[in-house]
Amino acid sequence: TSRTPASSLSTMMFATRPAAINAARSVFRLRPSSAAFGNNNVADAATTQQKRLKTSSPEFDAVVKKAFPGAISNTDLVNKVVGVLEGKGFANGNTLLATSLCADELARVLEDEFVSVYGNNFNLGGLSGFPFAGNTGFGAMAAHIPDDGFCLLVHGPHVGICKNGQIGKVERQGIALVDNCCGSAIAASNYLKGITHGGAQITAKLQQFSDFQQGAVQELILPFGKRLSDAEDRMHELPYALYDSQEILVKDIVETGSGGIKKGLALLGGIQINTGPDSDDYFHPLRFDYYDENGVNVESLLPSIQ
Repeated sequence: TSRTPASSLSTMMFATRPAAINAARSVFRLRPSSAAFGNNNVADAATTQQKRLKTSSPEFDAVVKKAFPGAISNTDLVNKVVGVLEGKGFANGNTLLATSLCADELARVLEDEFVSVYGNNFNLGGLSGFPFAGNTGFGAMAAHIPDDGFCLLVHGPHVGICKNGQIGKVERQGIALVDNCCGSAIAASNYLKGITHGGAQITAKLQQFSDFQQGAVQELILPFGKRLSDAEDRMHELPYALYDSQEILVKDIVETGSGGIKKGLALLGGIQINTGPDSDDYFHPLRFDYYDENGVNVESLLPSIQ
């Protein structure tokens, strides 16, 4: 299915939401293949990661990778990303992590993996992973990058996959019901389907401020109506459509705020793939770019982590 970004999207105002770093470190995962880190970061990661080991069975690993070709486990992703960036000077103490990921607690897992290496996180994201902090949030984040330091920015939507391979659902800890994932994305998809297939309710009401993020997600997915209607598996295509929409916004935000980049910025974008509580999560990397101190995109690092 074509994944060409929409040529135009609605321009809108963004607002920040508070950073929410999960203090329950028990959700972290031990990464045994520590050789991929450099010596300095390995020690930091090993010290903080006396965590619950979660690995996927070979059978389930095959299910995920068949559904999402190009996906790699969080364990492998973090090992590879940290190893590559250490070669450019990224380390705990000189690197600020920034993320634009969904508000869902499942999205905190990958975030916490990187926090365990680099330290604090500046949260730019909101529902479905859209960068609702916008230009103002990026500018504030850039001001917090250590002097002569770096930033790793991770962004993207997320999607669930069950043990039986069903996409758009996920098992959650302590909940018997197999739940939607991502709920915000699916609600926006249903809203869009009501427009493209009929049945949408016409209303003169203004967008509710109490739910403006979801309203924005629904507006930002509008250009992808035909693409989703034509998709063989709508739930599979949905996160990629969301990613293409977010990519346009992230590119604009980074380029607008590029003057705030200090020594360098690495931009990692892709699809988070959340699994049940007994399996490792996955990530399909779609972009891994390096911006120099002048804010110029000088290198694609994507081949080094694929």
